[in-house]
Amino acid sequence: MNWKRYIEFNPKILFGKAVIKGTRIPVFLILEKLGAGHNTDAILKAYPRIDLRAIQACLYFASENSRFI
Repeated sequence: MNWKRYIEFNPKILFGKAVIKGTRIPVFLILEKLGAGHNTDAILKAYPRIDLRAIQACLYFASENSRFI
């Protein structure tokens, strides 16, 4: 999956933090919810502007970026 299709960085949105494209939903929020045990259905219900592919993109983004830490 190409996470860049679903995630963007814009200095005018949340100070340039990674967000799901077309929203102000930060990637870290989705990752925190998944880490806290929330399932994808609950996240999708809470944030109807995103879809399952956006959640998966957040995971790919985290995986790719954790290689450099």
